[in-house]
Amino acid sequence: MSANAFSPGPTPYSVRSPDGQILTAPPGWILLPPGDAALTRRVKSSGDHWVVAEKKGRKIFSRGVWAAVATIAQIRAELETERSTANFAKRKEADGRRREKVQAEYVEDFRGAVVAFLGFHSDHAELGERLAHAVADHATPVGSGTVARTKRIPVEQRAEAAVIAWLRHQTTGYDDMRIARVKGKRREVRRLLARRSHELLARYRCGELIGNDCPLKQALTNLTTSRPTESGT
Repeated sequence: MSANAFSPGPTPYSVRSPDGQILTAPPGWILLPPGDAALTRRVKSSGDHWVVAEKKGRKIFSRGVWAAVATIAQIRAELETERSTANFAKRKEADGRRREKVQAEYVEDFRGAVVAFLGFHSDHAELGERLAHAVADHATPVGSGTVARTKRIPVEQRAEAAVIAWLRHQTTGYDDMRIARVKGKRREVRRLLARRSHELLARYRCGELIGNDCPLKQALTNLTTSRPTESGT
């Protein structure tokens, strides 16, 4: 969490500073909740404010920005005026098309990286394509929070991590496991399951004859049968 960010305080109108002090919001201030990036950005650049964030596990969640109610109201009104114009509507539509294009290109690149990581023997190439589609469909949606959305590691590593995560949830009993609340135990279990997933993938890479009772084949079959038909049923 940023050193400049406050965490939520013990009461609705308080925050906890990075050094542990409890501060009460000044008179005339309100908490602007997250959700409108442009409004938040302008409020933060307009003057005094408190950024509030909360760390849960390894993730940090925005809880909003404290600022003067008059400042927030003025900026919100200005934004509403801007957003009511035809030019803004055109820009928004163009931005949407650009984002869709970028997303489609990324999904295709990511799917290709998954296929390359799998490296299945030609006898299993069709199944590899199905697996790549399944992993990409799960991992690439914007806002999914999966490893595929991070830019901190190369796409090749993202592809590998996404495949192993998909296999862990779809081909093992991980989601239903009761894992002792001991430090490092969950990581140990995940390493064990990852090793088994790598061993399974190795069998497909060498072209081994694999029966339909394979958990990977069963998982992909279950995905196919669970999809709604074109009529929406």
